[in-house]
Amino acid sequence: MKPDHSRIEEWYHTLSQECQNRLDLTVDILCKTKEKGGKIAVVTGSGPNLHEGVTTLIAELMRTGIVDGVTTSSAVAAHELGGVLDRVKRVNGLELDVDPALLPRGNVFEFTVMDKAPLASVMQDIPFNQELWKTGEKITGNVIIKAAGNMAYPMGLWIERMAERILAESREKAEPFEKIAGAYADPRTMIGQGCLQSLPVLVTIPQLVGGGNVGLAIGDSIPISRRARCVADLLESADVIIESGVALTQEIHDGPFETYTGHGIWAGWSGAPTFSLKEKKLIRIDLDPALDRAWRFERESKTVQEAIDKGLPKTKLMEIPFRMEMSGFARLEGSLPLIGDLGVIWPILAARLEQRLQLDLQFISAPQQTPEGQAMREWIAHEIKPITRVMEKSSERYNYA
Repeated sequence: MKPDHSRIEEWYHTLSQECQNRLDLTVDILCKTKEKGGKIAVVTGSGPNLHEGVTTLIAELMRTGIVDGVTTSSAVAAHELGGVLDRVKRVNGLELDVDPALLPRGNVFEFTVMDKAPLASVMQDIPFNQELWKTGEKITGNVIIKAAGNMAYPMGLWIERMAERILAESREKAEPFEKIAGAYADPRTMIGQGCLQSLPVLVTIPQLVGGGNVGLAIGDSIPISRRARCVADLLESADVIIESGVALTQEIHDGPFETYTGHGIWAGWSGAPTFSLKEKKLIRIDLDPALDRAWRFERESKTVQEAIDKGLPKTKLMEIPFRMEMSGFARLEGSLPLIGDLGVIWPILAARLEQRLQLDLQFISAPQQTPEGQAMREWIAHEIKPITRVMEKSSERYNYA
């Protein structure tokens, strides 16, 4: 599943000239990093990264040796357990025997569109409401593609139950939930490919809230302090960090063990292992033009650092809406903002890397608003499968590096 290179070039020319120039520079940075044997980490958010096929593309870049580790959200992990994207039928929940107090805004209730075989498998693991299912088949509704394993019956409930089994195995092996879950996941997901390649795929602490019971299970699988250390080790190992459609990144890339921004000073003072972002390249794909303005302020007049040095509020000094993460990003000498649609930028990056590094990518994403993007979403929903059934006695099934 790959769009034609001619179409990818068309998308390239929809970007601003400035974004094109920075994207060209990004490609050069990434290629030189890999040619020198360096490592690239990706810090992903949820939402658009799933719907634009970016998480699936990142899994392919992991398979081909370009991406060496990923941080993500518990929501993304939950959706990858469900197969990334799936089809659901949305109906009026008031027509069902469901407590109205449990229905979300609009009283919508969703049913997973499933074949008989996978449905029969799911029915082995949860108390299955046959009457609810039969009623849902009879009433009219709207079928859409959305993030998988979420609010639709029965897959959403089934994923929550599987999370409990994965958590039990995680505790038995003293390993992160994501690592254990990857052994059961489709290899075209980030968690699945991470397991196959022995690459870290970790949910960060600011992104633990989400994904229902999956998020709770991820948080309960290992202590917070160990999770912080695992994320720090991943970022320390990377020469380039790409941030894609993610918030709260200052708490991610600075963290409690990073010293260049100052937040890890007392950890280092106390003798704990620390790392520095000083020599790293930090590339952020973001739609917010305020990020670019903050970055420019710092490049042109050191305004961000001056505000910090004087203890002044950055929002008032620069007269722009200022997210806290802009501070850590703008002050890093190796940072570079790509202001644009991540659904457009990622396939261009992948296609350029494929050409220059002579890769053979089996999948390249496409912007969801294009015909190629619509076909891609259909392909993901049809081809990428939910996790296999997690059995209670599975502790000897996989070896972990």
